[in-house]
Parts: sequence; structure tokens; C-alpha cells
Amino acid sequence: RQTGEFLEVNDAAVNKYGYSREQFLKMKVLELHPDERLDDLVENALVVAGIQPREICHSTKDGRQIEVRVMAQSIDFAGRQAEMMIIEDISERRRLEEQLRQSQKMEAVGTLAGGIAHDFNNLLTVISGYSQVILERTLGDEQLTREVQQIESASNRAISLIRQLLAYSRRQMLQPQVLNLEQVVAGVEKLLHRLIGEHIELVTRSTAGIGWVKADPGQMEQVLVNLAVNARDAMENIRGGARLVFELQNIHLGEDFKRDHPDARPGEYVMLAVTDNGCGMNAETQAHIFEPFFTTKSGRGTGLGLATVYGIVKQSGGHITVNSLEGRGTTFRIFLPRVEAPMHASSKSGVHDASMLLSGNETLLLVEDDDGLRALARKILVRQGYTVLETARSSQAEQVCRDHDGVIHLLLTDVVMPGVGGKELSEKLSLLRPEMQTLFISGYNDDLVSRHGVGEVTNFLQKPFTPGSLSQKVRQVLDQATARQS
Repeated sequence: RQTGEFLEVNDAAVNKYGYSREQFLKMKVLELHPDERLDDLVENALVVAGIQPREICHSTKDGRQIEVRVMAQSIDFAGRQAEMMIIEDISERRRLEEQLRQSQKMEAVGTLAGGIAHDFNNLLTVISGYSQVILERTLGDEQLTREVQQIESASNRAISLIRQLLAYSRRQMLQPQVLNLEQVVAGVEKLLHRLIGEHIELVTRSTAGIGWVKADPGQMEQVLVNLAVNARDAMENIRGGARLVFELQNIHLGEDFKRDHPDARPGEYVMLAVTDNGCGMNAETQAHIFEPFFTTKSGRGTGLGLATVYGIVKQSGGHITVNSLEGRGTTFRIFLPRVEAPMHASSKSGVHDASMLLSGNETLLLVEDDDGLRALARKILVRQGYTVLETARSSQAEQVCRDHDGVIHLLLTDVVMPGVGGKELSEKLSLLRPEMQTLFISGYNDDLVSRHGVGEVTNFLQKPFTPGSLSQKVRQVLDQATARQS
């Protein structure tokens, strides 16, 4: 107690701190506490029996800092008054606790962002939709046309932001396909060259036999574009030798990866690494890099690019990591689960031909609880020649079906509504009107839509929609039904 010298250490201490037993016995306890004095240790009750455990940092032989939990008890050792220090390394626990806090924070922010985005979907659909309706009436009035176009442009930018928020919060609707990431990278390579500029060398590498993954090809292209733009900005001050590398390889993720990423499942993955030799990031920046609206670009950008990447990767069942050093560049690694190769190329028969006649004379039943959105949809469809029956409540739709004398060709219904949801409503009404088709509409993500009984269906329209996409989808569903009947 008087000198702070080590009198004895066990094998665990030797292994943990890196000193041999002989070295330990020539050291003092202060050498594990580089920032404290022996008197302070005593004063802080490290050497008083019956104290509460203390959590502090110790230094190892190689200079690493480890977080430890120290308990002490006064004893007699070889005729000397001494302290028995029982030390537990809590570094891993602290790291996991920090990961859990970060994960919970990201989840909370994502839930908030997703809720806001969904509520704004209906509003933006109405604003954008009526802007396009008004534009058709402003022909010949250039001043009014320009003003309405400004409204439409602003709403389109807002819709783009909402889609990014939905991507981050994993609440967007995906259209996953079994695809080869090597082909996705090759398909977007020309665009990337234009985005990053001629002064940056773009390199793509891949090992033989890259596996297949299941993801939305459009969203994966968005991931590549966002990472390329982020890398370009990080290399803007490099006058020569700027380099962006896309690298693909098959990889097995084991328990070591799971320890750092508790939500990961060990197994076979395809890894996409995106590396730049730009300015890099410090540890504090890396801790916030995937949070929405966090940006280091002072006044440029929305801070949603990497948040969007994070959301898309997570919603696709994958994982993303970042490694960076200031002045040395950054590497983002995306891991997507490998799946079986497809038996044949995906069919495009479900894609609507834009040249197809969009008008019609069928009768439609519109069920939508948002008054503004329902009024807009009705206006669009009536202008296309359809007869539209409408109701704000699913509970009233059955009576509308009973009261109408003629055929009702199509039910347009929101998926999530107060009371009876869209799927249950469709099933109930099909008993009265077996010939009636259904087009589901929702601004929620595919997980929530699936929980309401609507799985992978082609008769689905994502909010926010435009007058064109609504009329095209209605025409597509009606024509597909006619083709089946013939």
C-alpha cells in the first residue's frame, strides 16, 4: 500500500496487459494509470476495503487503452499490508452497449422520419397532382404556366426528399429482383463517369463467379450514385491522382462479424467495397455519418445521401460499414446475402406500355379516407372517361356496391384505413362483385403492407403518385383482367 508495487499477478493479467510476470513485479500500479497519482488512487478508495467497484481506463504494454472494472480488498500478503485488486475487462461490453445505443437512436430517428414522410405523402400527392391538372389549363398563358411549374418543381423536390426519408427509415416499397451486382455496376458506370468528372479515375474490380443477391435494382443504382457523389466531394481538393474504386467479391461472414454487428447473420454474402483516396473522416464524423441531415458539406446537400444508402442496404437485408482515416481516404463496404441464381430472366410482362391508351369508360369504386387525395384521384379518373363511385369509409363501400345497378370493374382502395383495411375490404366485396378487380394504394412500406395481408402483388400503386402513374396503373389492371378473361 505504501509503494504501489505489484507483489503478484495471475496469468490472466499477464495475457491481458502484455507484460511478463517478471516485468509486472518490477512495476508500480501507476504505470497502468498514466494520468493518476498513487495518493489519488488511495483517495479514490481503490485501496479501501468494502468500496464500490470503479470503472476506469488502463494502459496495456502496447499502449492500448482498455476499460476495466476494478474491485479492491485489503489483505496481508507475505507479511505486508497489501491490496488485492480484482480487474474485469469491460471494453467489449462498453462497445456493445454503445452499438446498442447507436442502433436504438438510428431506429428512433428512422421511425420519426418514416412517420413524417408518410403523412407528407398524401399532401404532396395533392399538391403535385393539382399542379399538373392546372398546367393543362394554362396553355397560352406563359406567365401563369411558369408560376405553376415552380409549384410543381418544388413539390417534386419535396417528394424526392420524402422518398429519401422513407429509404432511410426502411419504409419505402421495394421491387426486389434476383440480380448480379456486377451487372448493376456495369450498367451505371457511364453515369458515374459523368457524375464524378474526368479528373477522377474510376476503377472496377471483381473476382470470378460473383454471386446473386435479391434487391431492388433501381435502389441499388441509387446506392452506387450516392456513394460515388460522396467520394467525389471527398476528393475535390486532390489535383492529381484522385481515384474511386468499386470492388466486388464473394465473402463469408462469421461469428467475428456478428460480434461487431449483432443484427447480422453469419453466412454467404456478396461484398461491394467503394474506396476513395480523399480527405477521409475522423472517428466522431464516422459515428454520425449515416444519420439523416448530418452533413460535413457546409451548406451543400441535404445530408440524406448516406442515410438513404444505409436505409436501402438495411431494408435489403444487408449491412454497411465504413473505415476511414483523415487524409488517407474512406472505404464503404456493403454486404448483401447471397441467394440462388434465377432459373430464367425476369419477365417484363407486368410493365405497362406508356403508349397504351390511358382513357376508359369502366366504372370504378374509389375508397380513400383522405378527402384531398380522394378528390384528386376522382378528378383525374373522371377526366379520363371513367365513372367513379367514391366513399371515404370502407364500412360504406359494401352499401355502394349493393346500390349500384351496373358492373363495377375496379376497386381502388387504400391498404391501411380506419376499421376494415383494404385487403379485407377487397375480399368482402369480391363476394358481391366477383368480376371486380382491385388496385391497392399505400404510402407505407412493404413490411407494413404485408402485415395488412397485401403481399407481392402487381396491382399496387405507391404514394405519392402522379396523375399519369394513376391513370396508367388503372388502365394496366383493367387490361390485364380483360386479357385473362379472353
